Amino acid sequence: MRLLFVMDPAESMSHDKDTSFAFMRGARALGHQCLHCLPRSIGHMGRELFADVRPISVSEQPPHVSLGSSETVQIADLDAVFIRKDPPFDVDYLHLTQQLDLVRERTLVVNDPRGLQAANEKLFAFHFAHLMPKSLVTSDRQRILDFVSDVGGQGVIKPLDGAGGMGVLSLISTDRNARAIVDVMTHEGKQLALIQEYQPAVREGDKRVLLLDGKPLGAILRVPREDDIRANIHVGGTVRPTELTSAEQALVEEVGPQLAALGLYFVGLDLIGGKLIEVNVTSPTGIQELARHLGTPVEQDVIRWVEAQRR
Repeated sequence: MRLLFVMDPAESMSHDKDTSFAFMRGARALGHQCLHCLPRSIGHMGRELFADVRPISVSEQPPHVSLGSSETVQIADLDAVFIRKDPPFDVDYLHLTQQLDLVRERTLVVNDPRGLQAANEKLFAFHFAHLMPKSLVTSDRQRILDFVSDVGGQGVIKPLDGAGGMGVLSLISTDRNARAIVDVMTHEGKQLALIQEYQPAVREGDKRVLLLDGKPLGAILRVPREDDIRANIHVGGTVRPTELTSAEQALVEEVGPQLAALGLYFVGLDLIGGKLIEVNVTSPTGIQELARHLGTPVEQDVIRWVEAQRR
């Protein structure tokens, strides 16, 4: 198979943390060719998409990433496209999904462009609001402050388009900075923000559950630093092995099939204290850490799944 990875510059990948790196490693181990391009390298004439790509290979030894000479390919001739561009889901990201929508019936796109357009990572979880902590989306300062008071005086406020823990702040009713924090996060009432009831269980860890076609590949537990409320690996959270509880398994069984039906095949669910916090669909991470804990190359399971779809 020939697999195209549409993502940020290849040199920005971390060889021991990046999920895209692991996918390329898994594809190579199974005898497939990987190609790399930036989102802006995709164009189309009529409905025919083309991309200026470079063959890419990865290695555990330096140099970790090697790129070949540039060539132009027709995307419909490829076996699969992995959209691995990091968030935010901005106008450029939207345009990328709209372009790839033109070939989705001829080439497997992971994740499906229409699913990505439908599923904001913060807002999509509200389709399963009964599984979430108390949560509010608004731009109104007083509603936010009242909500935080109503849930015990402490909440967490987030931008709707953030990733990797960026912009996630603790919001405490008695903090004299609370009003200022709300004003900054909402651009003084001009932009929506997500506010959630603080989950004390975050001190024990934020569970990232990786799903493939609606079914769990496994989970890792990301534990925040003592001086931070965020558990993201990107901001210093440490990773520990974990398993799903029976209640968490039931949650996955409810959410997973609905994600798969939208073509959201590779997804990361974030759970704290058994409650659904976010649904990560754009460029989920964690597969390298999961593979190390399980002692098996889980990334190859994803590539084998792609093989099965292309038969």
